[in-house]
Amino acid sequence: MTDNQDLIDLVRTIPDYPKPGIQFRDVSTLLLDGPAFRRTIDRMIALVDPDSFDVIAGIEARGFIVSAAMSYALEKGKVMLRKPGKLPGKAVSIDYALEYGSDRIEMHVDAIQPGQRVLLVDDLLATGGTAMAGVELLRGQGAIVSQALFIVDLPDLGGAQKLSAAGVKPLALMAFAGD
Repeated sequence: MTDNQDLIDLVRTIPDYPKPGIQFRDVSTLLLDGPAFRRTIDRMIALVDPDSFDVIAGIEARGFIVSAAMSYALEKGKVMLRKPGKLPGKAVSIDYALEYGSDRIEMHVDAIQPGQRVLLVDDLLATGGTAMAGVELLRGQGAIVSQALFIVDLPDLGGAQKLSAAGVKPLALMAFAGD
């Protein structure tokens, strides 16, 4: 088992972005390193039982990168949770609060079959607003969402606790305390 320090070292911190006081953990520097990105995906897959879910839902935008790679490796379908106006078919949506504003995500109404087990994936877990919106959106269409997977967790911001309180097990490769 690894402590993932090799991957942690590749995550860049950008102070005061997108507003003063925020320490933005930028995984784009990790994604630039092909072998490290492969290790990231392999290690994320090792955190879950592929038989425990039917499809993977990725949250736009960086969550698409991770979920697409996992979907490919595991030969699982991928559900796209998108920003407004990006889906061509009939969509359902949910508004949610972020630590620095508000947003909305959508998915096609026929993307999930009732009773399907969905693994929610994104790059980073902070306050949990985006992840909880994804959970609520998926569950609203009949999905069973019992776990969510992230590259980075910012535990001091409380997102993992929100997911746990909603019956969703949060998993992450790394955590940055104090953010």
